[in-house]
Amino acid sequence: MKLTFCTLAAMAIAAPAYAQLAYVSNEKGNTVTVIDSRTLEVVQTVDVGQRPRGITISPDGSELYICASDNDTVQVFDTATMTLKHTLPSGPNPELFVLHPSGNPLYIANEDDNLVTVVDVVAHRVLAEIPVGIEPEGMGVSPDGKVVVNTSETTNMAHFINTETFEIFQNTLVDSRPRIAEFTRDGQFLYVSAEIGGTVSVIDPASGDILKKIEFAVPGIVPEALQPVGVRATSDGSKVFVALGPANRVAVVDGRTHEVLDYLLVGQRVWQMALTPDESLLYTTNGNSNDVSVIDVAEMKVVKSIAVGEQPWGVVVAPN
Repeated sequence: MKLTFCTLAAMAIAAPAYAQLAYVSNEKGNTVTVIDSRTLEVVQTVDVGQRPRGITISPDGSELYICASDNDTVQVFDTATMTLKHTLPSGPNPELFVLHPSGNPLYIANEDDNLVTVVDVVAHRVLAEIPVGIEPEGMGVSPDGKVVVNTSETTNMAHFINTETFEIFQNTLVDSRPRIAEFTRDGQFLYVSAEIGGTVSVIDPASGDILKKIEFAVPGIVPEALQPVGVRATSDGSKVFVALGPANRVAVVDGRTHEVLDYLLVGQRVWQMALTPDESLLYTTNGNSNDVSVIDVAEMKVVKSIAVGEQPWGVVVAPN
């Protein structure tokens, strides 16, 4: 089929403006950096609230959610214009959050008051406040949307919450200072990183039992610097990536055997990560070098470093 100029123009108009974009929250810069995944260039820098950390996007890619931690609110931006649409009630000091797979509600970890706040993103109202452990941090949701898991940094637990009753039904003790909770796409495994403990617990979501603890060792790096934070698994579960903080490495883990396959050198104090929808690229935020490393997943190597704002913290990529 021959594509005329008018046809191409119409296709360009119909295509979402936010497609192929990655969004990076800069904790100290109070900005969000927008990166084009096709060119790997920064296309926009947007001023946002104070101390932006957690960042996520609606399933259709039209709304960007940002934890403005020092403003005690969640900001919602229109991704087509990158203008602020409204804010959501969040509870004090929101740090991380996760959207239900349907796109509503939003589950927010409130670090200062030991709560998970559940917010209806359409009605802009709080549905529930769930008491959890001390210093709640990570938030993960099961693929079927029936379970939300929160990690509490000081209590050292993963709390399993029923999304219908908003009640905790399982607590799993993990290693010191748990950060991220990440489900595999098929719901078979839950990964919980422990920053100070230096491990990632592989948990059976059905029972809450720990099946294995993944440990890390990098020649020339002291064990105290191996601090797992961000965790991302490929959609087929074959590989799991773990950001190792001040070790400046991303560990590549076999998703079947849970053995470490490799360590990739990235920027300084690697924190969070995000895969592109086709999983060809993995972005990492490097807080102390103020950049994002781009990893070619097929080649398992860093292909570019992109300068962003001051102390990049979180990253999310728009869906297709």
